[in-house]
Amino acid sequence: MSETTRVTDKGQTTIPKPLREKYGIEPGDEVVWVEGEDGITLRKKGDLPNYGAAAEEMTEAEARTVSTRLKEDMDELQRPSLHR
Repeated sequence: MSETTRVTDKGQTTIPKPLREKYGIEPGDEVVWVEGEDGITLRKKGDLPNYGAAAEEMTEAEARTVSTRLKEDMDELQRPSLHR
């Protein structure tokens, strides 16, 4: 699916309704803009598909370790980088 929107003079744009509905983006949600080799990717912050299913078989300690590593990875993805 491809949608086109305009950027306002304030740097704002609208996420098209079909995409907001498909990805569950609600008013007040945060989104993350990630710069990569192919351009910019927009992701809903905190959206971790299938993470809960993977965590079901973990001990509490394992889940904490994975959670910490995942948070570090997500933080890294959100940092601006000239090398991506």
